Amino acid sequence: MEKCLMKGNEALAEAAMRAGCKCFFGYPITPQTEISAYLAKNMPKRGGVFLQSESEIAAINMVLGAGCTGTRIMTSSSSPGISLMSEAVSYIAASDVPCVIVNVQRAGPGLGGIQPSQSDYWQATKALGHGDFQMLVYAPNSIQEIVDTVFFAFDKAEKYRIPVMILMDGLLGQMMEPVAFPEYNYTPKEFDWATTGHNNKREHNIINSLFLQPDVLERSVDARYKRYEKIIENEQQCEVIDVDDNTDIVVASFGASARVVRSAVKMAHEMGIKVGTIRPKTLWPFPEKDFKKLIEKNVKHILTVEMNKGQMIEDVRLATECKIPVSFYGRNGGTIPTPEEILEQIVKIDKALKGGEIK
Repeated sequence: MEKCLMKGNEALAEAAMRAGCKCFFGYPITPQTEISAYLAKNMPKRGGVFLQSESEIAAINMVLGAGCTGTRIMTSSSSPGISLMSEAVSYIAASDVPCVIVNVQRAGPGLGGIQPSQSDYWQATKALGHGDFQMLVYAPNSIQEIVDTVFFAFDKAEKYRIPVMILMDGLLGQMMEPVAFPEYNYTPKEFDWATTGHNNKREHNIINSLFLQPDVLERSVDARYKRYEKIIENEQQCEVIDVDDNTDIVVASFGASARVVRSAVKMAHEMGIKVGTIRPKTLWPFPEKDFKKLIEKNVKHILTVEMNKGQMIEDVRLATECKIPVSFYGRNGGTIPTPEEILEQIVKIDKALKGGEIK
């Protein structure tokens, strides 16, 4: 496959079209505006529909309506825009409508700033909308991984009839890297649940999220959670590097933070420190299986590094059953941690493990 140099947002948009996305509804907000701009220019040329809505609320409700037809649908926004979409995302989940939602995070809370951040972890994994529901959440850390993720994000959305979020940040959206697009031939499917007309050959399909009878609503939620159990079992993704029975420290990070961690860990190796890395590729389901293996390998300490105030750290503690000490280092407000800052934390932990003083 030939490679070309592309910005993260534009590579994602190109991958979406190649993955069979035929409709995009969105509203511009930095730092993800290039997604909309790229699709506005190219999607109509490829037989797709691009529509800039009057608001994020309108966009996500259009996703719900068009998604009921079984067409591959996508929207994208950034942190405060995703917040506006939260109610309709709950409706999408309750209606079992597949779609892909992209969040190119900016710093918050509030209007915040347009610099890179990872402060929407809680929102994506635990609280995007009311009620009992989950989304598959992917956290790529390179432009190539963004592209690859887009293809199976649409596949998994259809397989489980679930909204899927690709959680990026301003750094990944704006940076440029060489990228190759995989061969992928998508043939639109006819789904037995879709509202595409029936030609008197089947019963009417009605997609609904309103169940006034408590027992009916309970059965609906329970059935959805049986699908979630399958997702938890089969869809956990994680990258583990340099972790063996002699590893003392493991640095946990996701997305863009993991790129900085790699540089810090390389410097730590040169100092003789026994340190490895673990990177969740799926934030929900959280890759508990890989984290539990750290207990078996007698890892002595886990350092989580995030561009927020510490949102993944509780999931790390739960996944390791609180059997391994976990500490946190992060920057926020749009500030990216440096390799030297992370190395300093690794050195402090290593000294403490060896009985030295921590200055």
